[in-house]
Formats: sequence, structure tokens, C-alpha cells
Amino acid sequence: MRFISFKKADEVSWGVLKEDGIVDLGQKLGGSLFSALREGCLEEAKSLAAVASSDCALSDVELLQPVLTPEKIACIGVNYANRNAEYKDGSKQPKFPSLFMRTSDSFTAHSQPLWRPPESDQLDYEGEIVIIIGKAGRRIAEEDAYEHIAGLSIMNEGTLRDWVRHAKFNVTQGKNFINSGSIGPWMVSADEFTPEQYEDMRVRTWVNGELRQDDTTASMMFPFKYIISYLSKFYHLKPGDVIATGTPNGAGARFDPPRYLVPGDEIKVEVEGVGTLVNGVIDEPL
Repeated sequence: MRFISFKKADEVSWGVLKEDGIVDLGQKLGGSLFSALREGCLEEAKSLAAVASSDCALSDVELLQPVLTPEKIACIGVNYANRNAEYKDGSKQPKFPSLFMRTSDSFTAHSQPLWRPPESDQLDYEGEIVIIIGKAGRRIAEEDAYEHIAGLSIMNEGTLRDWVRHAKFNVTQGKNFINSGSIGPWMVSADEFTPEQYEDMRVRTWVNGELRQDDTTASMMFPFKYIISYLSKFYHLKPGDVIATGTPNGAGARFDPPRYLVPGDEIKVEVEGVGTLVNGVIDEPL
């Protein structure tokens, strides 16, 4: 099922997007997708949505980020083998994942514009698959990791390239400008996928109709199950936590000369079995 968070007539709600419209679970159950995940009510929500009639059309609402208040947004860097080679620094395949954190307000939603801030003209795109945790755990074994996935979403992990180099040991600054990235348009529940799909799932990114990124999770150095297991060694992973799993090669910074985003650009990120996340670009309103 496709779970969404949305705004209608200034009221924020959540629900399931069906072929004939939206089942408003906020009206029927209260709470949010985040609270349903935290309280273990997702199966109840699925059962209700399966038999309920739609309450409104998709065109009647504004989509929001699927999980509005995640405790953690953990992002894996340089996770595709050819992405590591793209750096052309002679480095060997890493032994462990690179990791950084992002804040919720560094993202916007599907169909909303990314903001290019006045501090930089190096806004870049990164199409990624997002894992949303549905079952809490510490020190999760790899063979059990898939049981902890509530569903998948899509991220454009927008990055200000010059700002990721402001410090010696971190990239946090360039990864957390307001509305520089996006998540959406929905969360597809885990029962729509098999382990085999998780391990060979295609992600593609277009800029203004030009295909820039195209790879599958079979190229990942650290697959979903490893990422979940690894993060759970130091984090207490909790329902609603968001994990971005890394981007393939083809980001704008890797062209010669670089091809950064400018106002008026349109970026589409498509993930097999999930959907397509679409955003434009504007200069940050001041």
C-alpha cells in the first residue's frame, strides 16, 4: 500500500492512496503515519484502508513528506561501487559505511521546489532509495534486518557541494540547508517487496528529461540488510526512523565542468516498485 501524509484545507492528515483516491486514516484513526508506526498500528491501518471507500482525490490535497517527525534521518554516503570509483582518488572499497545525519527541515515534499540558498550556486541532486523503519531494534542480525522495514520511499538528497568541504571531518553543513532535498511522494509498505527486489532494485534520476543516474541496489557495497544491522549497533533504531541508502554515480559534481542545479530545473527520481519523486528548483525566498 502507498501511505501518504498530506494537507487538505490547512488540515494535516495521513492515509492510503488507492486507485480511486485517498482513504483518510487521520479522520478514521487519528494520529499520523509516524504515530501509527511508533504504536505498531500499521497492520490495522492496512486492514481498514483495504475495505474503506476513498474520502477525497489526490488532486484535492498537497502531499507532505511521508513521515513528518522522524527521530533520525541517517544517510549513507558513497555506497555504490562505481560511485566510489567516480571519486578517482585511488581509494579501495571501504570496510564500513560512511554516515551523516540530516534534519527534517532540510527536506521538502513531492512537487515542491528545492531551494538554492544565496550562500552557494552548487546545489546538486542525489537520487536515493529510502528505508523507513517499522520495528525497533538494537544489534539486529543481518538475516533479521528485513523484518524491521516498514516500507520504502524516495529521496533527492540535495547537497551544496562547496559547503560539504567547509570542514575537515564532516559534510553536515552542505547536507542541511533548508529545503535543499526532498522525500516522497509516499511510503510503499514492505509487503509489496521481496528480499530479491531489495537486493536488485533500480534507481534512476533525470534532470530536465536527461537521464543522469541509473543503477541498481545490486551495485551497493553495503546492502539494505547490512546497513540496518550496522546502524543498529550504535543506534536504537525505532519505528519512523528514516535511512537514505546512498546514490549512484552521475551527480552533477562529477561532470566536467560540473552541472549544478539552477532555478527552473526539474528533477525526477524513480525507484522501481515505489514511484517517482519530482521537484523543481527556485532560489530560496528571502
